[in-house]
Amino acid sequence: MQGLFDYVFDGKTGNYSEDDKPNPVNYYGKTKLAGENAIRIADIDHAILRTIVVYGQGINVKKNFALWVIESLRAGQSIRCVTDQIGNPTYVADLALAIIKIAELGKSGIFHVCGREEVSRYEFAVKIAEGFGFDPGIIEPIRTNQFVQRAVRPLHTSFVTLKAETEFGFKPMNILQGIDQLRHELQTARKN
Repeated sequence: MQGLFDYVFDGKTGNYSEDDKPNPVNYYGKTKLAGENAIRIADIDHAILRTIVVYGQGINVKKNFALWVIESLRAGQSIRCVTDQIGNPTYVADLALAIIKIAELGKSGIFHVCGREEVSRYEFAVKIAEGFGFDPGIIEPIRTNQFVQRAVRPLHTSFVTLKAETEFGFKPMNILQGIDQLRHELQTARKN
């Protein structure tokens, strides 16, 4: 799971609710929206969870943004992160708990499930560096137009999570809590 379900939006405004009209700007976002539409028209009970920048660790987990930042900084490599791609990083344990609550309560529909703070990728990387005791000075802030990416990216895709908070008590960790939890889990994994 990449956690880029925010890509169903064009990123022009941010603070998207479940009722906002999707308008993907790249093929990836179009495939996510097509998947949502296929589920909705299938006339089956369903819950669709949209999320943003999922981070965390586990067995055979594909490298995510946070793990890439940690690995790069641990190796002493400088990295470049964009200041104008904004979203709500989502700790994987919060996403897992939301999935469990939705299943237990039999909820259906579309839910935005993400972290509570909106930050740029650069700001997130700096918080990760600080949380893991690395020098954030080796993280270079750049803008999206300076970064070579294969596809157009929506810039501001933050979500409003009021529906999830109201319907099943969703209360995600803040970024610092998530980073602290990730640090603890990585330390525990290295000891075992």
